[in-house]
Amino acid sequence: MDTIEIIRHPELRNKPVKVSPRKPKWIRVKAPVSKIYGETRDLVSKLGLKTVCEEAACPNIGECWSEKHVTVMILGDICTRSCAFCNVRTGKPTAIDPLEPENIAIMASKTGLKHIVVTSVDRDDLPDGGAQHFVNCIKNLRSLAPGTTVEVLTPDFRGKGDSLLKVVWAKPDVFNHNLETVPRLYSSVRKGAQYKGSLEVLELVKRYDPEIFTKSGIMVGLGEKFDEVLTVMSDMREAGVDFITLGQYLQPTPKHAAVDRFVTPEEFRDYENVAREKGFLMVSASPLTRSSYHADKDFEKLKIARQKLMAT
Repeated sequence: MDTIEIIRHPELRNKPVKVSPRKPKWIRVKAPVSKIYGETRDLVSKLGLKTVCEEAACPNIGECWSEKHVTVMILGDICTRSCAFCNVRTGKPTAIDPLEPENIAIMASKTGLKHIVVTSVDRDDLPDGGAQHFVNCIKNLRSLAPGTTVEVLTPDFRGKGDSLLKVVWAKPDVFNHNLETVPRLYSSVRKGAQYKGSLEVLELVKRYDPEIFTKSGIMVGLGEKFDEVLTVMSDMREAGVDFITLGQYLQPTPKHAAVDRFVTPEEFRDYENVAREKGFLMVSASPLTRSSYHADKDFEKLKIARQKLMAT
């Protein structure tokens, strides 16, 4: 591919830029237009909540919000890291909103959510990486929206003290921490994180509480090789991960890492078949799969899969 000169993401400056290929027909989605989408958007705005759906420019926002499935993003909307794939702003974070955990629970209660995903920006500036705020969100949801199951998608907390243990002890139903990509690409795509460190997070969660479902995902289309993805799958299984997600990376802006290629639906089916053979209880692999895509329905399938496994 040809190279072009553009203003780039901080981690990619002074390097050749590959032009992302044109999106194929299977990656295109419809614009959000439903009435329920508008109602969900208005409630999120009224309560002053942030969502990863908006901040990360998720292509599934129309479908998910129309089904009242929202992934809230806590601890502000400014991240202390600058991953080359992520559309969330980088800089000096603002103060934490103490009312955020309660407002999230109010939103879950008013919309009648069966399942909610709580994620965050990285907050390396905080002594516990923001772990206590996750705990507060879980506690408020248990109190004000007891019918809502809770999934957390956390950062690695940089191994700070008992941060991880705090969140595990708060008993989320699903603990998600994404590996994002293959080890070879970490230095360019996920600088500031460590592959082995992220694997350890997932392994420790299972060690602390074997009953919690663990989940992790990676993006494809960043230049990884098929065998490298299979190695990541094996590493996840060794760490006890129950649920794997694989989705197509989409370049948020020209400043971010370019798409190396668009992985075909047939290749995603191959990934899914291999993942099932490796023993994952749940696999979601498609061009539009994201960490929280269909998380409510997938949680129900995950519970059924465990029951079947225990019955054999």
